[in-house]
Amino acid sequence: MNVFIGIDISERRGCSIAAIDQSGRSLGCRWSTSEVDDVVGSVRLLTRDGTGIDIGIDSPRRPADVGRKWYWDRRTLGWRPRLPGEQGWGRHCEVVVSVMKLANPQWTPPEAAAPGWMRLGFSLFAALEGLGEVHEVFPTASYAQLAESAEARLEMSFYGSAKGRKDVLDAYIGALTVLEYKIGNGFAVGGGDDLGTIVLPRPVLNAPADLCVWPSTSHAV
Repeated sequence: MNVFIGIDISERRGCSIAAIDQSGRSLGCRWSTSEVDDVVGSVRLLTRDGTGIDIGIDSPRRPADVGRKWYWDRRTLGWRPRLPGEQGWGRHCEVVVSVMKLANPQWTPPEAAAPGWMRLGFSLFAALEGLGEVHEVFPTASYAQLAESAEARLEMSFYGSAKGRKDVLDAYIGALTVLEYKIGNGFAVGGGDDLGTIVLPRPVLNAPADLCVWPSTSHAV
C-alpha cells in the first residue's frame, strides 16, 4: 500500500503528522513532540504497512546561502542582481511561489539566522530520507491552487485536532499535495539554486518563462 505523509511543524505545540492512502482516505493522524526522534517514530508507526512512502514537510529543505544573488523584477519580468543593502535571503522556489501570488514565503535565511522550527525541518529532511521520498510542501500555496480545483478529494480525521486544528489540516493538505504530485497532477517549482524545490498539487500556469530559470545556472523547473 502506498502511504502519503504530511508533517506540520510547530516548536511550541509539537508536530502534527497525517497519513493518507492513494485514494485520499485517512490512515490516521498523530501528534509528536518537536524532537526529531519522536517525529521519526510517529512516521514509522503511520507507515508500518506501507510499501511506497512519500513524505511532505512544511518547512524548507535546507538553509539559504549567505546571500541570494538574484532578485525578480516584477516591472521588467526578469532577474536583476541584488542591490547594496538588500538582505538577499530566500530560495528560487520561494521566489516562484511569491511571484505567482500563491503565498507569502518566510524567506529562508542562512542556518545561523533560521528560527527553531526551520532548523527542526532541516533535521527532519535528513532524518526521514531513509524511510521514503521526502518533499517540501507549502500548504498555503496548495490551498490557493486547490480552491480552483474540483477534482482533489480528501478524507481526514479530526481526532486530536483540539490541540491545533489548523496544524492538523495543514498536515493533511501536505499529504494530499504529495499524493497529487506523485500521480502526475502536481508540479515542482524552483531548484535552480540547488536549494530544493516546493511541490504543488497543480501546475503553475502562465508563469513568465525566465522565472523558471535561475540566472546563474541553466537549471529550469
